[in-house]
Amino acid sequence: MNNVLDIKSKKGFICDMDGVIYHGNQILPGVREFVEWLQKENKRFLFLTNSSERSPLELRQKLLRMGLDVGEEHFYTSALATAHFLKTQKPNCTAYVIGEPGLLNALYEQGIIMNDVNPDYVVVGETKNYNYENIVRAVRYVFNGAKLIGTNPDMTGPSENGIVPACRALVSPIELTTGKVAYYLGKPNPLMMKSGIKILGVAPEDAVIVGDRMDTDIIAGVESGIETVLVLSGVTTPEILQKFPYRPSYIYDGVGDIISGKTADI
Repeated sequence: MNNVLDIKSKKGFICDMDGVIYHGNQILPGVREFVEWLQKENKRFLFLTNSSERSPLELRQKLLRMGLDVGEEHFYTSALATAHFLKTQKPNCTAYVIGEPGLLNALYEQGIIMNDVNPDYVVVGETKNYNYENIVRAVRYVFNGAKLIGTNPDMTGPSENGIVPACRALVSPIELTTGKVAYYLGKPNPLMMKSGIKILGVAPEDAVIVGDRMDTDIIAGVESGIETVLVLSGVTTPEILQKFPYRPSYIYDGVGDIISGKTADI
């Protein structure tokens, strides 16, 4: 395990949100102090979230309701990464989308047109408006040649009421029915990490990624040459941690302990 002084001297912090900053609409312990420390120390920081439901403006408003004032420029979502990818792959393409306004708005802003007849892509993100009709239509479009895209590969996610299905779980019925495997943006996709580092404006060796998932946040850092912080406030438990062949650079119970240096007792 590395020394706490090492992490506090980093110039840039890439932070996940769900399970790190909040569960649902409940801010997690120590988060306020951590964000205030980032701002006071003039650290470069970016909330890099696999969630595609909200836009940066909506995420800013959500944190404001929790008492945290963070500018829109500090957020980058899997929805933005997905929209950028589609624009670079096929400008002015069309898509059938299962998702929330954050995803739809990101696609609109990149000139991607909604199409429920013969779309180029079927794009799936987290949503509460998920039903059998959505699945049937998505399956039909994929059978007709549409490419299947998932905003992120998370199978589950944390909430105020426990673990809930996430993007990959919603894409799974479409994959199983069509025999097609989706392409997933979001962490640990290198495209997402490259965008995050570019926005952050620091070298990988001067950055650290803070997350609650071994299979997205921590592996993303390991494969990108960025030191990693695992917090046990979200999906990963000490028992789950032991199942992976790679380890985080640091382990804390929550982000507030980054400041105090109190590592997790595991």
